[in-house]
Amino acid sequence: MIEAGAAGTTRIRVKMAVAVELAALIGPAEVDLGLGLAATAGRFAEDDLMSIVQHRRHGTRPADLVVADETHSVQPGTSAWAGFGRKAT
Repeated sequence: MIEAGAAGTTRIRVKMAVAVELAALIGPAEVDLGLGLAATAGRFAEDDLMSIVQHRRHGTRPADLVVADETHSVQPGTSAWAGFGRKAT
């Protein structure tokens, strides 16, 4: 909760209520791990906890966590546009 608050996350009470309900369904250990991974990755959007828990159920290890930062991006590069507007030689 401290990490989420520091990141400016809104509706923390609602999200924690969802976490408590999820813990009642699948167990508190898995939800606790999911919350820890969410804090590490900075994932505090509406369905991020559920997404993390479901992803972990497919055998993903916490060590496989990818934190989105400047060195890791799914955005394609701009090299395809390098010759745009230039005459072929």
